[in-house]
Amino acid sequence: MGDGTQDATRPPSTGTASGFGRLLVVVYGVFALAASARAGYQLATEFDQAPVAYLLSAFAAAVYAVATIALARATPRSHRVATIAVLIELVGVLVVGAISLAVPSLFPEATVWSRFGQGYGYVPLVLPFVGLWWLRRHRPS
Repeated sequence: MGDGTQDATRPPSTGTASGFGRLLVVVYGVFALAASARAGYQLATEFDQAPVAYLLSAFAAAVYAVATIALARATPRSHRVATIAVLIELVGVLVVGAISLAVPSLFPEATVWSRFGQGYGYVPLVLPFVGLWWLRRHRPS
């Protein structure tokens, strides 16, 4: 609320990187590192085999990195940046997941988001929903 009182329907804002938020930051960080390493290797050694897939993996890695950093910070601006990054992640995994199932020839190699993150145990599909839930519950006052 704008008058300095706490909204009784939400827990006190302790920042997105405390409690369960720390786990969320770690998971995003692991995905940022894993996707970066995989995309970097594929772009450097196999780019001609599946350039779209490898560039999408690099884009996903960048989104995960931005989300990780923004989730770890406890400022109103970082909250907005994290929300935008997680929304981009959600749209990416839904669009790329659907296209990769509908037109598999466009993805001769898997990306982080293809088949809704099947190669990563569907965590890429679930993670943005959890991230958005967490961000909504921990909006800065």
